Amino acid sequence: MNDLIQKARQRGQEQNLAYAGAVTPEEAFSLIQQDQSVVLVDVRTNAERDWVGRVHIPESQHKAVQWSLYPGGAPNPDFMKQLQDAVPDTNSVILFLCRSGVRSRHGAQLASEHGYTACFDILQGFEGDKDTHGHRKTLGGWCSANLPWLGA
Repeated sequence: MNDLIQKARQRGQEQNLAYAGAVTPEEAFSLIQQDQSVVLVDVRTNAERDWVGRVHIPESQHKAVQWSLYPGGAPNPDFMKQLQDAVPDTNSVILFLCRSGVRSRHGAQLASEHGYTACFDILQGFEGDKDTHGHRKTLGGWCSANLPWLGA
């Protein structure tokens, strides 16, 4: 686990990230499997998790804290309070996940600004980028890496 965290922190330094670092979906899943204290925080909307799919990992390691709200996409004014309720230990390793890796970066940065010390973005997100046909889940991301997930 320490090698993966070190690699993720190195990415963070190389990319001058405002949080601890970044992991690939495969690295994220490996960290989750290696250490039961690692937490994945899915920052997508409840609707996205319900209609598009969600990671299939132990419930104790899977938290949902919406970055923005459905419908309308308004910012979640309670994001930090909900994160603190979901993951009270500011030294926890937290892996932030969204659809394609944008909201998760914002979540990792805000959490870091509030004292969390080990925030990592999951690169490419849950669905990855759009393919030539405009579809997701085929180019990058948790789904395309064939990691466990449930849903549509």
